[in-house]
Amino acid sequence: MDERELRCVICDGDMLFETPPCDDGHDDCPELVCTRCGAAEVVAPIVVHLWMPPKSPRRIAPQQRTAAA
Repeated sequence: MDERELRCVICDGDMLFETPPCDDGHDDCPELVCTRCGAAEVVAPIVVHLWMPPKSPRRIAPQQRTAAA
């Protein structure tokens, strides 16, 4: 079992966490368990998709700004 030290929110301190046996067949299971209290923690990468608006704002043509007469 793989072990690492992380902060446990239940024990309120730095505790030793280990990877439990995985029945799902994962090579690298993202789940860790505190060796003191048994609290589970999932360590997985977070994927963020960022949408950036165009650099130049869309401009309205001058004739579209005038009011209808």
